[in-house]
Amino acid sequence: MTNAQAWDYAVGMIKVDGLEPTEEFKEYVEKEKRGEVSMEDIKKYLDEKYKVKEDYANA
Repeated sequence: MTNAQAWDYAVGMIKVDGLEPTEEFKEYVEKEKRGEVSMEDIKKYLDEKYKVKEDYANA
């Protein structure tokens, strides 16, 4: 499986649950497919994005 196929599969699995990835996330995925960002960059993006929500949940 290529990197692009793996991403397509992962996004498809998200959609199976009736969810839609944000445009920003999809842009990051496309950049990773092209080698413009690393998987670590995507992890940092997700950690920062959802850390705020986690902080609210613990309040």
